[in-house]
Amino acid sequence: MNLIQQYQTCITKIIGDIAREEVDSIDRASDILADCYAEDRLIHVFGAGGHSAIGAMEIFWRAGGLTKINAMFPAGTNIITANPTTAKITGLAPYILNYYDVNEGDPLILINFYGLNPIAVDVALEAKKKGVKLITVNSHGFAHKVPEDFKWRHPSKKNIHDVADVAVDNHVPYPDAVLNVDGIDETITPTATIATCFTLNCIMSETIRKLVVKGVKPEIWISNNIPGCDEHNNPLVEKYRHRIHHLYPVV
Repeated sequence: MNLIQQYQTCITKIIGDIAREEVDSIDRASDILADCYAEDRLIHVFGAGGHSAIGAMEIFWRAGGLTKINAMFPAGTNIITANPTTAKITGLAPYILNYYDVNEGDPLILINFYGLNPIAVDVALEAKKKGVKLITVNSHGFAHKVPEDFKWRHPSKKNIHDVADVAVDNHVPYPDAVLNVDGIDETITPTATIATCFTLNCIMSETIRKLVVKGVKPEIWISNNIPGCDEHNNPLVEKYRHRIHHLYPVV
């Protein structure tokens, strides 16, 4: 079996595990999100630390996705703005949640691929203090394999799923990368991005379906690269750009 086939096998197993084992948690998460969306609340989403911001990008302003997604990209908490990084710093959570207008009763999807990043745990703990409805997406197995005395853990030693209202497992294996090549000591080829984005799209798809069942017409973005995109999307941008921090007119 070549590397491509090995990788396909690994990814297919992870996706299958999510689809089979996370049905209940995805159902409960989508219940929360559908109820909040129907109340005209924003769905806040924070991909905390390094590459985890990709998860927030995946469901924000996305073709086929919901409009009322307030993606949070505070400076320093992802690799794009890590100059310097603030992802390992505690104490910033109240300022982040305040800046993005995350309030009591709002839903927050908190994404950290592995679940133990200090800024992610900090935000999780602060969100619970504020009465936010916290949905986490991370690898439970990975988090529990990392020792409590690891230097880059939060001082509380907690993982984000420890304090969640609903904890969805992305089933990313430890240590994320899954392939081996003769002559290289390290394992290569990560799985976390694909697994996490699949998990998030499952949650959002169920949320949209439940809104329709409730009799609520969900507002859906279409791709900005197809005919008719401006006519469809621009009115939605104008409607929400004063509520959603990173939404802006294309032209």
